[in-house]
Amino acid sequence: MKKFDHLDLDGHLLKLLSTVIEHGSVTRAALTLGVTQSAVSHQLDRLRAIVGDNLFVKSGRGIVPTARAEALAQQAQTLLNQMQGFVHVGAFEPSRLNQCITIAANDMQRDLLLPGLLNRLRAQAPGVTLRVLASDIPSAQMLRDQECQLVISPRPPDATDIKHKRLFSDSYRVFYDPQVRQAPRSLKAYVAAEHVSVVYQPKRALDIDDVLRQRGIQRHFAVTLSSFAGIAAFVRGTPRLTTLPGLLREGLLHGLADEALPFETPSMPMYAIWHLRHQDDPVHAWLRGQLFASI
Repeated sequence: MKKFDHLDLDGHLLKLLSTVIEHGSVTRAALTLGVTQSAVSHQLDRLRAIVGDNLFVKSGRGIVPTARAEALAQQAQTLLNQMQGFVHVGAFEPSRLNQCITIAANDMQRDLLLPGLLNRLRAQAPGVTLRVLASDIPSAQMLRDQECQLVISPRPPDATDIKHKRLFSDSYRVFYDPQVRQAPRSLKAYVAAEHVSVVYQPKRALDIDDVLRQRGIQRHFAVTLSSFAGIAAFVRGTPRLTTLPGLLREGLLHGLADEALPFETPSMPMYAIWHLRHQDDPVHAWLRGQLFASI
């Protein structure tokens, strides 16, 4: 039997380990990496021989990493970052970049910003691909654990190792079906209506709800959803109202009418958010620059 040592490791094996752990499936990992399932299985066997551990065990219909695999995955990510830095030392050339960039964003930010951003990135770096995750209520830990390289959200985590920059501001508007009703012209009419809204997990409502609560205003919700997707279906054809950022009229709420609220509300800022470790990384600086230029 061939004797393996650390020199048999390479970046592809390290990336393979991280990807299989992330997806909990050899099949899904193969799709993500753009290789066959048998190739993933063969490379896993190589890695098992090198580190002397099974790495994964069956759990239900999927697989889960062993404790050793989880510890190795953390080291693997550090090594992959160092290897990336090694490649990009000196002048950074986007045209040579071959990388999947992960961005966390909710429905509005995703639809409004990311298609245009991808077009800008691919124009300069054809080898770049984009993976988009739901940000929900973003935490500092998701950036520390490198679940993503960038978050786009109105709520930057409050942590000293997290950086952010304001992208733009939007305002809340009340949306309704003009075929069924008119916009509420008073606070009384607004409160009397049934509402549809978003509550992110774990049970975190929109900022507008905090504003209303501070004023002692209680709305009656006919339904709450975990994202903006589906809101329009619960409003269209009914007298229900939904109070959401005005920019959604260009996408998910297209076709509904919108008006200013019958009371004052603060604006809703939107931020790009990243970890301090990426502050001076040339690839990340380029990514942020393309995002800022696309606004």
